[in-house]
Amino acid sequence: MVPAEGLVGIGRAVQGAIYAAGAYGHKPKMPVEPAALYDAARRRMSPQAWSYVAGSAGMQRTDAANTAAFERFPIVPRMLRDVADRSLGVTLFGHDLPAPVLFAPIGVLEMAHKEAELAVAQAARSLGLPMVLSTQGSVPMEETASALGANPMWYQLYWSNNDDLARSLVSRAERSGAQAIVVTLDTHSLGWRTKDLDLGYLPFARGEGIAQYLTDPVFQQLVRDRVAEKRSGDAGRDATQAGRVGRAPKGEAVSRPSAAELHQRPTPTAIRTLISISRHYPGTLRDNLRSPLPRAAVETFLDVFPCPALTWGDLAKLREWTQLPIVLKGIQSVDDAQLALEHGVDGIVVSNHGGRQVDGAIGSLDALATITPVMGGRLPVLFDSGIRSGADIFKALALGASAVLVGRPWLYGLALDGAAGAQAVMERLLAELDLTMGLSGVASIDQITRDCLAQ
Repeated sequence: MVPAEGLVGIGRAVQGAIYAAGAYGHKPKMPVEPAALYDAARRRMSPQAWSYVAGSAGMQRTDAANTAAFERFPIVPRMLRDVADRSLGVTLFGHDLPAPVLFAPIGVLEMAHKEAELAVAQAARSLGLPMVLSTQGSVPMEETASALGANPMWYQLYWSNNDDLARSLVSRAERSGAQAIVVTLDTHSLGWRTKDLDLGYLPFARGEGIAQYLTDPVFQQLVRDRVAEKRSGDAGRDATQAGRVGRAPKGEAVSRPSAAELHQRPTPTAIRTLISISRHYPGTLRDNLRSPLPRAAVETFLDVFPCPALTWGDLAKLREWTQLPIVLKGIQSVDDAQLALEHGVDGIVVSNHGGRQVDGAIGSLDALATITPVMGGRLPVLFDSGIRSGADIFKALALGASAVLVGRPWLYGLALDGAAGAQAVMERLLAELDLTMGLSGVASIDQITRDCLAQ
């Protein structure tokens, strides 16, 4: 429940509404306790979807390190300070925001809820918080931007190995009203995600989470070129084979399937995958099942996604493509933070992708604690990876973050109750942040400093 005056007093409003409903026997539809929210979402989602959104790399040690890091920075509440009127507002890149919290970019949202980004847009719009759209979206960015209206929107870019495609995605985001471009650096290749590997599950191979690509003119041309090239190659091979073996007797195939081909005959899962690919591709299911384009689109995506050759020097190209603020997401070292500053970017996000890329890496909050003192306020330093509560947000801000990106918690809410669930989870995080501020003796975000934590 957002107060009529916005986020002012949100802590008391949300808390009071829950207790008032409880007096009449109504418990919260959405679990408030983080572990209960986690368990409820796990029960609601399919094993494949749950493993993909909740799983991390390897033995899940980096994910564990992310949450454990918050234990190392206890809050020290201060007393007898006037905190009757509290403000959560901040300014980022020249835009006033009601709170230093953003909806983090998460791909393949259709696995959590059928309305995907459109539901999240509704939640973000209700709270006035920026939504960071993912390149791996389930809904084209133009449709999500329309659903957001005037609400702040940023665009997260996975820089593919095709610069024309990357530039096209950035241009589309700018035309759609994005206020910043967030370049994810740590996912130029997929991490070793054991839970997904055990299930043999990659959503993109089913055509899920590639809506931005399927609606992009550069990508569409790449797909058409691939089909044309394959047809040309097949025609050449057929001609060569016909000249070598001659005409086959009537009613007899030119060649019989090999043992390997027999082993790969369609299975029910393969048929479901083909139907999924065809449903996601623009056009009718019937036409797509007969067309080579949908399968070629998935193959093209798998070819263009990885970009391990990207370097600091490539950032100059992005500056030529857009005048929007450029934010680098995935910074974990002081040296890289300094390089980002030297290359003239406008901000960084200290993040390890929620532990999904490198197993056994540094906890993101520990990285934040070392990076912000070196940056000295010369550029905004944002944070994600490991936030599960409003108190966690408070600690990240105290360690120097200008704002935080929240991901998995609202995704669990989305899975449980669509837009209302995502909004409820974010409201409660803001409510706890507000109450934590008051109980710790601070009345505004700029008063949350390192002094609020044990030294």
